Amino acid sequence: MSKITAAITGVAGYVPDYVLTNKELETMVETNDEWILSRTGIKERRILKGEGKGTSHIAVPAVLELLKKTNTKAEEVELLICATTTPDMVFPATANLITAEVGAVNAFGYDLQAACSGFLFALATASKFIESGQYKKVIVVGADKMSAIVDYTDRATCIIFGDGGGAVMLEPNTEGYGILDSVLKSDGTGAQFLHMKAGGSRKPATIETVQAREHYAYQEGQQVFKFAVKGMADVSAEVMERNNLTAEDVAWLVPHQANKRIIDATANRMGVGSDKVMLNIERYGNTTSGTIPLCLWEYEKQLKKGDNLILAAFGGGFTWGAIYLKWAYDSK
Repeated sequence: MSKITAAITGVAGYVPDYVLTNKELETMVETNDEWILSRTGIKERRILKGEGKGTSHIAVPAVLELLKKTNTKAEEVELLICATTTPDMVFPATANLITAEVGAVNAFGYDLQAACSGFLFALATASKFIESGQYKKVIVVGADKMSAIVDYTDRATCIIFGDGGGAVMLEPNTEGYGILDSVLKSDGTGAQFLHMKAGGSRKPATIETVQAREHYAYQEGQQVFKFAVKGMADVSAEVMERNNLTAEDVAWLVPHQANKRIIDATANRMGVGSDKVMLNIERYGNTTSGTIPLCLWEYEKQLKKGDNLILAAFGGGFTWGAIYLKWAYDSK
């Protein structure tokens, strides 16, 4: 019997309509378009507006599009994993809200939290359910409403993040396509440099924590940048080496869209030219768990069956990783 691998058989994405440009940010904090663009590569980002709207309102349209594109009935889905740092609520899991909304009545679901590396961690986890033969249709969602936890008086963080997300379908493959290897890492000593100070069980919400603005993402940019450059580059090079891949063998690098300079450093370490790097940070900013599926969604028509892809990410925690996959289909 041929080895079963987990192949991506479809991808979909969603971004909100509202566009927050650098020019508009200039009216909110002390910054300017040139400063933001030169340091991050970001021109604009999308923001989810509306009372009572959370990450599930980003994920549901993506999942519905995915079901339509893959000709899948909602009740055929057996598992849905949602990678997110901004769940609709502490509980129930956002995955449960998504499955209910799309009608995936036979699926169980749960959330996975690994900050910006969440989609990779979820993809690697979901692949094991396919490889074991237990399930045949698994959806992995990566989505975040970062505007919910961004302090728009803090110019160090508010320029970076946006809202958006995507979803992929995983199905069994016996022809050698799909997820072939992964290198995933975490180091909790990095927590001090990128975290949210309050709102968890260590420091529950109080009037004092709200007034102190401790329910927003806190980041020490230089420290994170230093670790991210090394982390993403190291694991990308490692997964290539483990699989005897040269830069010529790699069709696409699909990097987490945190910062253009981090992406360039990773591509340089791999020896991959800019023409092989998926990029949409200019228009969407850092959508945390959403960046990689959004890239796959936007570049889907350029992907060919058999293409070697390296997915790489770095996130708070610290978490980081790379996945090597062989693309399983030609887009129509």
